[in-house]
Formats: sequence, structure tokens, C-alpha cells
Amino acid sequence: MIGMLVNILITFIVFIFMEFFSWFAHKYIMHGFLWSLHKDHHQVNHDHKFQKNDYFFLIFAIPSIILFVLGSKDFNYMFFSGLGIALYGLAYFIIHEIIIHRRLPPPSETKSKYIKAIRKAHKIHHKNRNKDHCVNFGMLIVPFKYFK
Repeated sequence: MIGMLVNILITFIVFIFMEFFSWFAHKYIMHGFLWSLHKDHHQVNHDHKFQKNDYFFLIFAIPSIILFVLGSKDFNYMFFSGLGIALYGLAYFIIHEIIIHRRLPPPSETKSKYIKAIRKAHKIHHKNRNKDHCVNFGMLIVPFKYFK
């Protein structure tokens, strides 16, 4: 029982950590030295269904896959760390790709203030088409001003 609670806690902590890591990666990697991959995500017209930015999905999945493999023999902390990363990736896909950018048919219009705040913050992030002077690099943690 305690082992199961520890594994759930590890998964939860890694999931939360990923929000802060994603903020850092978005601000300093995607809007930094790997802007060449992220740039097309900030363009107005997307001629292709897939963007270079989609490679980040693979890049960020690699640590999760490695942790799953290394931890799968005895389902140790590495497995549950990989699970936390994978669950964050799933949340990212649902929120960023479906709800925000509508790359797949989204659910019906929401009345959720939280979802509306996420969409508003992200829209402000995309207002700037360049790599510099952007704001709102996170995904799940939204500044309170966007709830108004």
C-alpha cells in the first residue's frame, strides 16, 4: 500500500515538475538556440499539417521512453518518473494541440474560466511572431490576470 502511494506521489511530483521544466524549455530552448524548430509554430499561415515544432514532442518523449524501459523490470521510481513525463505529454497534447490550437476537432465550446484563461494567455504568447519579447511560456499555470 505504501509503495503504491509512493509511486503515485513520484508520478504526481514529476508531472508538476514538467510544467516548470516546460516553461524553462519553451523560454530558453524553443525561443533560444532551437528557435529554428519552433519558429513555424509562431507563423500565421501553416501550409502543412505538421510543423517543425512537432519534433519537440519526440525530443521530450525520449526521456520518458528511456525511464519506462529502465524502470520496467521491477517498476521502480524510474518507471513512475517516466509515467509522470508521459502524462504531462498527454495533457500537453490535449490542451495545446486540441483545445488551444484546434489541430484536431476540439470538444464543444467550454464555459470553463480556466480553459478560457489558458487560451487567452497562449494567444498573447503568439501575438509576437518573433523569438524575443514573448510572455506566457507555461501551459497549465496561468497568470491570474487572464481569468478576468
